[in-house]
Amino acid sequence: MHSNWTKPLAVALAVAVLAGCATRKEDLLPHGGRTMQDIWHQEAGDGGSGQVARRQLLDAHQQLRRPLSDTEVQTAPAEQLRYTRTAANEVRSQFHRLPNPDLLMYVFPHLAGTDPVPVPGYSTVFPLYQRVQYAMPGERVEDY
Repeated sequence: MHSNWTKPLAVALAVAVLAGCATRKEDLLPHGGRTMQDIWHQEAGDGGSGQVARRQLLDAHQQLRRPLSDTEVQTAPAEQLRYTRTAANEVRSQFHRLPNPDLLMYVFPHLAGTDPVPVPGYSTVFPLYQRVQYAMPGERVEDY
């Protein structure tokens, strides 16, 4: 029931595996006598210490730095506050509150309870909806 091609395939696979195990690391990846630190210092400049490259980097940093003016120092907190994300402004900006108007109701004088007790008339305020409702993001953009 075996095919004619399975035996040669198995032999070729075994030869490939044995040839892979017979290869030495030094033959594939020769590194010479230099260490990684030697390569770093040579590429960084100054032949071995890297002082020239460090000085050039420091000079470039110094050119980019400048002191802030007095007006920039005074306006910086207010400017940064506009871009600061807080939980409160995230919720307010994404989930706007829908209007929930207050209703004013007058309760007329009446008798209440099992023993009819007179209750004087009074006014009360309550919201139209039981809970505060929020719009889905993008559903409502105008303020109330």
